[in-house]
Amino acid sequence: MTTIKDSVHDYIELRPMAEALLDTEPMQRLRYVRQLSTVQLVYPSANHTRFEHSLGVYHLASRAVEHLDLEDDLADRLRAAALVHDAGHGPFGHQTERAIERHLGRHHDEIEWLLAETELGSVLEERGVDPDAVAATVDGRGPLGELVSGGLDVDRMDYLVRDAHHTGVPYGTIDHGRLIRAFRVVDGDLALADGNVATAESALIARTLMNATVYRHHVSRIAGAMLDRASERLLVDDVVAPDRFARLTDEELLATLSDHEPTADLAARLRERRLYKRALWARRDAVPEEFVAIDYGRTRDLEREIAAVADVDPAAVILDSPDDPSSPESRARVVVDGEPQRLADRSPLVAGLDACAREIWRLGVYAPPSHLEPVREAAATVLEVDGDPAP
Repeated sequence: MTTIKDSVHDYIELRPMAEALLDTEPMQRLRYVRQLSTVQLVYPSANHTRFEHSLGVYHLASRAVEHLDLEDDLADRLRAAALVHDAGHGPFGHQTERAIERHLGRHHDEIEWLLAETELGSVLEERGVDPDAVAATVDGRGPLGELVSGGLDVDRMDYLVRDAHHTGVPYGTIDHGRLIRAFRVVDGDLALADGNVATAESALIARTLMNATVYRHHVSRIAGAMLDRASERLLVDDVVAPDRFARLTDEELLATLSDHEPTADLAARLRERRLYKRALWARRDAVPEEFVAIDYGRTRDLEREIAAVADVDPAAVILDSPDDPSSPESRARVVVDGEPQRLADRSPLVAGLDACAREIWRLGVYAPPSHLEPVREAAATVLEVDGDPAP
C-alpha cells in the first residue's frame, strides 16, 4: 500500500484503486488547479491545490467507512467518489464555474460525462466499481452520498482545515476526528450520534468565520469577477471551445487570456495584482430586492447602464451581487434523545449564524482606480443605493 505524506493529515494510505485513479490525466490535472484560486492574492501562502485536497477528502472518507464498518462494495464506491469529487472543476475552480455553467449547462459535481469519456471510468470498471454510482455519489445521491456531498461531508471537513492551515488563519480549525467518530447510519442516512449538537455547530461556526475572512474577502471577489468577465469574453469570441475551456489549468487559462487582445489587459492585471477597486460596497439591507442575486444577463445590462451614466467604457464596470448566503451544515442530521433531527431544528446557534452570514453580504461595484468616482456616483443612481464610497 502506497503512503503519501500530507501537510494536514500526516500520512495518507492509498489502496490500489486510489493509486490507479491518481495516475490518470484528469486527476493529475488537479495538481495545476489551485484550491483557493484568487484567495492567493490575499493570502500568499494559499497555494495548495485541488489534488492535495482530493487526497485529504479520500483519507477522511476512508476513516469514515472504516468507522461505520460498511460493506466492501459501498466502501469502495464512497472512497472512489471522495477521491474524484473535484475532477470536474474548471480552471481556478469556483471562479470560472458560472461561465462553464452558462456555456455547458453543467455543474462541477456533474461528472458522469468525465467518467464516461476518460480513463477514470475504465479504472473504476476494471475494479468492479460502477462509474454511474460514483458520479451519483459525487452529486450527493445514492446510499450515504451525503458523506461526500452533504451537510457535514468529508469534503467540507478537509477544505476548512486545509484552507485554514495554508492561509494561516485559525478560524477553520475543526475536530474532524470527533465528527467522523460521531457518524452513525440511521434509517439508511448519515447522522451524528446523540450528544453531538455542539460538534455539528463547530463546523457551521468555522465556515461562517472562513467566509468572512477568507472565501468572501473583497480582493478575492474582485479578482474573481474580473476573471469571470474575461473568461466569458474568451468563450463568446470562440477563442477556445467550452469543453476545452473547462479542462484548462489555471496557468493555461491565464496564458490564453494573455494571447487574446480583448482580454490581455485583464490577464495582466490579474498576474500583476493591479486589480479593480471598490467603487461601491453596500450592505444587504441597503440594496433593493430587485438588485440582489440578479442573473448574468441582467447584471451585464446594469453594468452597461452604469457605464453609460458614468461616461466610461463598459469594460470598466463590474457589478457583483452574490446569492443570499446559505448554511448547508444546518441540514445535517443529529440524533437527539434517540431521534435523528435536523441541526437547524435543534441548534439556537443556526439562526444567529444565518444572521451573521447575511450581515457580511455585500453588493460590489468595481472599476479601475482612475474611474472610481464617476462609477460610484453612477452606480448609486442606477442601483438606488446609498452612494457612500467603499472603504
